[in-house]
Amino acid sequence: MGYTDLDMDLLRSFVTVVDTGGFTAAGAKLGRTQAAMSIRIKRLEELLERRVFDRGSRLPSLTADGELLLSYARQILKLNDETVQRFAEPDSAGELRLGVAEYFVPQHLPGILSRFSQSHPRVHIQVKVGLNESLFEAQQRGELDVVIALCANPGQGSGRLLRRERLLWVCAREFRVDAAAPVPICTLPPPCIFRARGFEALEALGRAWRVLYTSESIMGVTAAVRAGLGVAALPECCMTESMRVLSVDEGFPELEGIELKLHGESPERGHLMTPLLRFIDESLRPGARASLDH
Repeated sequence: MGYTDLDMDLLRSFVTVVDTGGFTAAGAKLGRTQAAMSIRIKRLEELLERRVFDRGSRLPSLTADGELLLSYARQILKLNDETVQRFAEPDSAGELRLGVAEYFVPQHLPGILSRFSQSHPRVHIQVKVGLNESLFEAQQRGELDVVIALCANPGQGSGRLLRRERLLWVCAREFRVDAAAPVPICTLPPPCIFRARGFEALEALGRAWRVLYTSESIMGVTAAVRAGLGVAALPECCMTESMRVLSVDEGFPELEGIELKLHGESPERGHLMTPLLRFIDESLRPGARASLDH
């Protein structure tokens, strides 16, 4: 039985159209014209003898076959890129002591480190998870090489920007806030950027609040929210299907976004940090997060 080899360039074009929401945007990202992107998708459909996009839709809409192909395409591209990176950096070896902001861990870090260790088995990473203050103190004591921490003031301060994210008021999907009562808050203990920013916003409106639940971990806070104990100010990545966002109309002011930054880069650790940063950057792209979380 003969097999047809899939063209990696065609698959990448297909995934990029899906992730960017259009042929023009995908072409701009890949350095191609809209017409060139259309030709690539047509070639892919001819190769598979299936339609992957619904031509009757105004915006690119996947057919059932397109949905199926997307899951395979992401896996194929991921394996291709990791293979290329593995052989492009065969000499990366050593130990890296990494401090990571606590909220970043449940959503992203395990998947990133798992993929990284497969591609760079000679790099050993020690991870310390905590709040900003404890991580920076450990770094000053020489216990950590680099720290991925939250920035309280977007656009300011040192460090390499890794990610920007919205800060939202969230509660359980069925939870209803009593407008006449103090807002029940689930939160991390101080000092905490989410806590401080949320309280400042409520106080600016003259709205009363009370701390109903405090946890040392972000997972504890999200568990309390899902259980309907109260509301919390949390990064968008902490949202789950059992939560909903509280709106301005419900009396919850918009909160300034947050930034995740890397602190402590140095030339001596560059051979270890460069591949890890690439993995982090690729894993946090919109199209990659869904595959990373599964």
